Amino acid sequence: MLNYLSQFSDYLIAEKDASPHTLSSYRNDIEQFSHFLRESGHGSFEGQVRLEKIDRLALRSFMSHLYEQSHSGATMRRKLSALSSFFKFLCREGYLKTNVAKSIPAPRKVNRLPAYLSVDEMFRLLDMPEADSFLGARDQAILELFYSTGVRISELVALKLNDLHLNRQTLKVLGKGKKERLLPMGGKTVAVIKNYIDFRSIKTQKTRPAPERVFLNYRGQPISVRGVRKIVEKYVLRDRFTGRISPHSIRHSFATHMLDAGADLRAIQEMLGHASLSTTQKYTHLTIDRLMETYDQAHPRAERKKVSAETTGK
Repeated sequence: MLNYLSQFSDYLIAEKDASPHTLSSYRNDIEQFSHFLRESGHGSFEGQVRLEKIDRLALRSFMSHLYEQSHSGATMRRKLSALSSFFKFLCREGYLKTNVAKSIPAPRKVNRLPAYLSVDEMFRLLDMPEADSFLGARDQAILELFYSTGVRISELVALKLNDLHLNRQTLKVLGKGKKERLLPMGGKTVAVIKNYIDFRSIKTQKTRPAPERVFLNYRGQPISVRGVRKIVEKYVLRDRFTGRISPHSIRHSFATHMLDAGADLRAIQEMLGHASLSTTQKYTHLTIDRLMETYDQAHPRAERKKVSAETTGK
Protein backbone atom coordinates (compact mmCIF):
# COMPACT_ATOMS: atom_id res chain seq x y z
CA MET A 1 0.00 0.00 0.00
CA LEU A 2 2.82 2.41 0.86
CA ASN A 3 4.37 1.89 -2.58
CA TYR A 4 1.10 2.83 -4.29
CA LEU A 5 0.72 5.81 -1.97
CA SER A 6 4.21 7.00 -2.89
CA GLN A 7 3.34 6.81 -6.59
CA PHE A 8 0.08 8.65 -5.95
CA SER A 9 1.96 11.43 -4.11
CA ASP A 10 4.35 11.81 -7.05
CA TYR A 11 1.35 12.04 -9.39
CA LEU A 12 -0.28 14.75 -7.26
CA ILE A 13 2.92 16.80 -7.28
CA ALA A 14 3.79 16.35 -10.96
CA GLU A 15 0.36 16.53 -12.59
CA LYS A 16 -1.91 18.24 -10.07
CA ASP A 17 0.64 20.68 -8.60
CA ALA A 18 -0.77 19.83 -5.16
CA SER A 19 0.26 21.91 -2.16
CA PRO A 20 2.11 20.36 0.82
CA HIS A 21 -1.09 20.76 2.87
CA THR A 22 -3.11 18.80 0.27
CA LEU A 23 -0.46 16.08 0.07
CA SER A 24 -0.41 15.71 3.84
CA SER A 25 -4.22 15.48 4.02
CA TYR A 26 -4.43 12.83 1.29
CA ARG A 27 -1.63 10.81 2.84
CA ASN A 28 -3.16 10.90 6.33
CA ASP A 29 -6.60 9.85 5.04
CA ILE A 30 -5.24 6.97 2.95
CA GLU A 31 -2.93 5.75 5.73
CA GLN A 32 -5.86 5.83 8.14
CA PHE A 33 -7.88 3.68 5.73
CA SER A 34 -4.96 1.27 5.31
CA HIS A 35 -4.62 0.95 9.10
CA PHE A 36 -8.35 0.24 9.39
CA LEU A 37 -8.12 -2.50 6.75
CA ARG A 38 -5.28 -4.24 8.60
CA GLU A 39 -7.04 -3.97 11.98
CA SER A 40 -10.49 -5.04 10.74
CA GLY A 41 -9.40 -7.72 8.29
CA HIS A 42 -11.30 -6.08 5.42
CA GLY A 43 -9.36 -6.02 2.16
CA SER A 44 -6.34 -7.73 3.69
CA PHE A 45 -4.72 -11.15 3.84
CA GLU A 46 -2.42 -12.24 6.67
CA GLY A 47 -2.14 -8.67 7.89
CA GLN A 48 -1.23 -7.24 4.48
CA VAL A 49 -3.57 -5.00 2.48
CA ARG A 50 -4.46 -6.48 -0.91
CA LEU A 51 -5.88 -4.05 -3.47
CA GLU A 52 -7.94 -6.71 -5.21
CA LYS A 53 -9.69 -7.51 -1.91
CA ILE A 54 -10.84 -3.95 -1.22
CA ASP A 55 -14.56 -4.00 -1.99
CA ARG A 56 -17.67 -1.96 -1.32
CA LEU A 57 -18.12 -3.59 2.10
CA ALA A 58 -14.64 -2.49 3.15
CA LEU A 59 -15.44 1.13 2.24
CA ARG A 60 -18.83 1.09 3.96
CA SER A 61 -17.28 -0.44 7.08
CA PHE A 62 -14.65 2.31 7.11
CA MET A 63 -17.36 4.97 6.86
CA SER A 64 -19.23 3.33 9.73
CA HIS A 65 -16.03 3.28 11.77
CA LEU A 66 -15.55 7.01 11.18
CA TYR A 67 -19.15 7.67 12.22
CA GLU A 68 -18.67 5.69 15.44
CA GLN A 69 -15.56 7.79 16.12
CA SER A 70 -17.81 10.90 15.96
CA HIS A 71 -16.26 12.33 12.79
CA SER A 72 -18.37 15.03 11.17
CA GLY A 73 -20.13 14.54 7.84
CA ALA A 74 -17.75 17.02 6.22
CA THR A 75 -14.69 15.10 7.44
CA MET A 76 -16.13 11.79 6.22
CA ARG A 77 -16.89 13.32 2.82
CA ARG A 78 -13.32 14.58 2.55
CA LYS A 79 -11.83 11.20 3.41
CA LEU A 80 -14.10 9.41 0.95
CA SER A 81 -13.11 11.94 -1.74
CA ALA A 82 -9.42 11.31 -1.01
CA LEU A 83 -9.93 7.55 -1.36
CA SER A 84 -11.89 8.01 -4.57
CA SER A 85 -9.03 10.06 -6.07
CA PHE A 86 -6.55 7.42 -4.94
CA PHE A 87 -8.53 4.56 -6.48
CA LYS A 88 -9.07 6.55 -9.68
CA PHE A 89 -5.30 6.87 -9.98
CA LEU A 90 -4.85 3.13 -9.33
CA CYS A 91 -7.38 2.36 -12.07
CA ARG A 92 -5.56 4.67 -14.47
CA GLU A 93 -2.28 2.90 -13.74
CA GLY A 94 -3.87 -0.55 -14.21
CA TYR A 95 -3.59 -1.68 -10.58
CA LEU A 96 -7.39 -1.79 -10.16
CA LYS A 97 -10.25 -2.41 -12.55
CA THR A 98 -12.96 -0.36 -10.81
CA ASN A 99 -13.10 2.58 -8.43
CA VAL A 100 -15.16 1.07 -5.61
CA ALA A 101 -15.24 4.40 -3.74
CA LYS A 102 -17.53 5.87 -6.42
CA SER A 103 -20.28 3.45 -5.43
CA ILE A 104 -20.37 4.71 -1.84
CA PRO A 105 -22.84 7.57 -1.21
CA ALA A 106 -21.19 10.57 0.39
CA PRO A 107 -22.34 11.29 3.95
CA ARG A 108 -24.75 14.19 4.20
CA LYS A 109 -23.06 17.48 4.88
CA VAL A 110 -24.51 19.31 7.87
CA ASN A 111 -24.17 23.07 7.58
CA ARG A 112 -23.38 24.04 11.14
CA LEU A 113 -23.00 27.67 12.05
CA PRO A 114 -19.33 28.32 12.78
CA ALA A 115 -18.26 29.15 16.34
CA TYR A 116 -17.09 32.70 16.88
CA LEU A 117 -16.24 35.13 19.66
CA SER A 118 -17.97 38.39 20.49
CA VAL A 119 -15.97 41.59 20.05
CA ASP A 120 -15.39 41.84 23.81
CA GLU A 121 -14.26 38.22 24.01
CA MET A 122 -11.96 38.70 21.04
CA PHE A 123 -10.34 41.76 22.60
CA ARG A 124 -9.91 39.86 25.85
CA LEU A 125 -8.15 37.04 24.02
CA LEU A 126 -5.85 39.46 22.18
CA ASP A 127 -4.80 41.10 25.43
CA MET A 128 -3.84 37.85 27.16
CA PRO A 129 -0.25 37.26 25.90
CA GLU A 130 2.45 39.18 27.76
CA ALA A 131 4.50 40.60 24.90
CA ASP A 132 7.73 41.21 26.84
CA SER A 133 9.48 38.03 25.67
CA PHE A 134 10.01 36.14 22.41
CA LEU A 135 7.23 33.62 23.07
CA GLY A 136 4.75 36.17 24.44
CA ALA A 137 5.38 38.58 21.55
CA ARG A 138 5.02 35.72 19.07
CA ASP A 139 1.73 34.55 20.59
CA GLN A 140 0.32 38.07 20.52
CA ALA A 141 1.39 38.53 16.89
CA ILE A 142 -0.24 35.23 15.87
CA LEU A 143 -3.56 36.10 17.52
CA GLU A 144 -3.52 39.66 16.14
CA LEU A 145 -2.77 38.47 12.61
CA PHE A 146 -5.55 35.90 12.71
CA TYR A 147 -8.10 38.51 13.77
CA SER A 148 -6.80 41.41 11.69
CA THR A 149 -6.67 39.54 8.37
CA GLY A 150 -8.80 36.38 8.71
CA VAL A 151 -6.02 34.16 7.34
CA ARG A 152 -6.24 30.39 7.48
CA ILE A 153 -3.91 28.59 9.87
CA SER A 154 -2.03 26.95 6.98
CA GLU A 155 -1.54 30.39 5.40
CA LEU A 156 -0.23 31.88 8.64
CA VAL A 157 2.26 29.05 9.20
CA ALA A 158 3.56 29.39 5.62
CA LEU A 159 4.20 33.16 5.85
CA LYS A 160 7.71 34.32 5.00
CA LEU A 161 9.39 37.53 6.07
CA ASN A 162 9.24 38.98 2.56
CA ASP A 163 5.43 38.51 2.61
CA LEU A 164 5.20 41.24 5.26
CA HIS A 165 4.91 44.81 3.95
CA LEU A 166 4.66 46.60 7.28
CA ASN A 167 5.21 50.12 5.93
CA ARG A 168 2.24 49.68 3.61
CA GLN A 169 0.30 47.73 6.26
CA THR A 170 -0.31 44.84 3.88
CA LEU A 171 0.33 41.11 3.87
CA LYS A 172 0.82 38.77 0.89
CA VAL A 173 -0.82 35.37 1.37
CA LEU A 174 -0.61 32.21 -0.74
CA GLY A 175 -4.02 30.59 -0.37
CA LYS A 176 -5.81 27.52 -1.67
CA GLY A 177 -5.04 26.65 -5.27
CA LYS A 178 -1.80 28.66 -4.89
CA LYS A 179 -3.75 31.87 -5.41
CA GLU A 180 -2.08 34.97 -4.04
CA ARG A 181 -4.02 37.73 -2.34
CA LEU A 182 -3.00 40.95 -0.66
CA LEU A 183 -4.56 41.67 2.74
CA PRO A 184 -4.70 44.91 4.72
CA MET A 185 -3.56 45.04 8.35
CA GLY A 186 -4.53 47.45 11.10
CA GLY A 187 -1.99 49.79 12.71
CA LYS A 188 -2.26 47.92 16.02
CA THR A 189 -1.41 44.64 14.28
CA VAL A 190 1.59 46.17 12.53
CA ALA A 191 2.93 47.45 15.87
CA VAL A 192 2.50 44.03 17.46
CA ILE A 193 4.28 42.30 14.56
CA LYS A 194 7.17 44.79 14.71
CA ASN A 195 7.56 44.04 18.40
CA TYR A 196 7.68 40.31 17.64
CA ILE A 197 10.17 40.81 14.79
CA ASP A 198 12.53 42.58 17.24
CA PHE A 199 12.45 39.59 19.60
CA ARG A 200 12.72 37.23 16.62
CA SER A 201 15.87 38.98 15.38
CA ILE A 202 17.55 38.42 18.75
CA LYS A 203 16.37 34.80 18.82
CA THR A 204 17.86 34.01 15.37
CA GLN A 205 21.13 35.94 15.64
CA LYS A 206 23.22 32.76 15.63
CA THR A 207 20.89 30.63 13.49
CA ARG A 208 22.41 29.61 10.14
CA PRO A 209 20.81 29.54 7.71
CA ALA A 210 18.37 32.16 8.98
CA PRO A 211 14.77 30.87 8.84
CA GLU A 212 12.53 32.51 6.22
CA ARG A 213 9.25 31.70 7.95
CA VAL A 214 7.79 34.49 10.07
CA PHE A 215 6.61 32.44 13.03
CA LEU A 216 9.06 30.22 14.89
CA ASN A 217 8.83 27.77 17.78
CA TYR A 218 10.83 28.02 21.01
CA ARG A 219 13.82 26.38 19.30
CA GLY A 220 13.89 29.06 16.62
CA GLN A 221 12.58 26.72 13.90
CA PRO A 222 9.44 27.23 11.74
CA ILE A 223 6.34 26.57 13.80
CA SER A 224 3.88 23.86 12.75
CA VAL A 225 0.11 23.98 12.38
CA ARG A 226 -0.12 21.82 15.50
CA GLY A 227 2.07 24.28 17.36
CA VAL A 228 -0.22 27.20 16.49
CA ARG A 229 -3.28 25.22 17.57
CA LYS A 230 -1.64 24.57 20.94
CA ILE A 231 -0.93 28.29 21.38
CA VAL A 232 -4.57 29.25 20.79
CA GLU A 233 -5.80 26.39 22.98
CA LYS A 234 -3.52 27.52 25.81
CA TYR A 235 -5.13 30.96 26.04
CA VAL A 236 -8.66 29.65 25.47
CA LEU A 237 -8.29 27.22 28.38
CA ARG A 238 -6.65 29.83 30.60
CA ASP A 239 -9.65 32.15 30.38
CA ARG A 240 -12.26 29.38 30.02
CA PHE A 241 -13.95 30.69 26.89
CA THR A 242 -17.23 28.92 26.18
CA GLY A 243 -17.58 26.68 23.14
CA ARG A 244 -14.96 25.00 21.00
CA ILE A 245 -12.71 27.92 20.12
CA SER A 246 -9.96 27.24 17.57
CA PRO A 247 -7.82 29.26 15.13
CA HIS A 248 -10.67 28.87 12.64
CA SER A 249 -13.03 30.44 15.18
CA ILE A 250 -10.90 33.60 15.10
CA ARG A 251 -11.21 33.61 11.30
CA HIS A 252 -14.99 33.30 11.71
CA SER A 253 -14.94 36.12 14.26
CA PHE A 254 -13.07 38.35 11.80
CA ALA A 255 -15.68 37.75 9.08
CA THR A 256 -18.66 38.11 11.42
CA HIS A 257 -17.46 41.35 12.99
CA MET A 258 -16.64 42.81 9.56
CA LEU A 259 -20.13 41.96 8.34
CA ASP A 260 -21.74 43.39 11.48
CA ALA A 261 -19.87 46.64 10.89
CA GLY A 262 -21.29 46.94 7.38
CA ALA A 263 -18.51 45.48 5.22
CA ASP A 264 -19.48 44.35 1.73
CA LEU A 265 -19.92 40.59 1.43
CA ARG A 266 -17.77 40.41 -1.70
CA ALA A 267 -14.97 42.32 0.03
CA ILE A 268 -15.09 39.75 2.86
CA GLN A 269 -15.04 36.97 0.26
CA GLU A 270 -11.88 38.44 -1.25
CA MET A 271 -10.15 38.80 2.11
CA LEU A 272 -11.03 35.26 3.21
CA GLY A 273 -9.93 33.81 -0.12
CA HIS A 274 -13.22 32.04 -0.79
CA ALA A 275 -13.65 30.85 -4.37
CA SER A 276 -17.44 31.04 -4.10
CA LEU A 277 -19.62 33.75 -2.59
CA SER A 278 -21.94 31.04 -1.24
CA THR A 279 -19.18 29.96 1.15
CA THR A 280 -18.98 33.49 2.53
CA GLN A 281 -22.76 33.84 2.79
CA LYS A 282 -22.89 31.47 5.77
CA TYR A 283 -21.74 34.43 7.88
CA THR A 284 -25.00 36.22 7.16
CA HIS A 285 -26.78 33.61 9.29
CA LEU A 286 -24.65 34.57 12.26
CA THR A 287 -26.05 38.08 12.30
CA ILE A 288 -29.74 37.18 12.09
CA ASP A 289 -30.28 37.84 15.81
CA ARG A 290 -28.88 41.34 15.42
CA LEU A 291 -31.02 41.91 12.34
CA MET A 292 -34.14 40.79 14.20
CA GLU A 293 -33.29 43.09 17.09
CA THR A 294 -32.83 46.00 14.69
CA TYR A 295 -36.10 45.14 12.96
CA ASP A 296 -38.00 45.05 16.24
CA GLN A 297 -36.58 48.40 17.25
CA ALA A 298 -37.01 50.18 13.93
CA HIS A 299 -39.91 48.75 11.93
CA PRO A 300 -43.29 50.43 12.63
CA ARG A 301 -45.26 47.22 12.36
CA ALA A 302 -42.91 45.39 14.71
CA GLU A 303 -43.22 48.19 17.27
CA ARG A 304 -46.96 48.28 16.89
CA LYS A 305 -47.13 44.55 17.47
CA LYS A 306 -45.10 44.98 20.66
CA VAL A 307 -47.34 47.81 21.94
CA SER A 308 -50.44 45.81 21.06
CA ALA A 309 -49.20 42.83 23.04
CA GLU A 310 -48.46 45.00 26.06
CA THR A 311 -51.88 46.66 25.82
CA THR A 312 -53.85 43.45 25.54
CA GLY A 313 -51.75 41.62 28.09
CA LYS A 314 -51.01 38.79 25.65
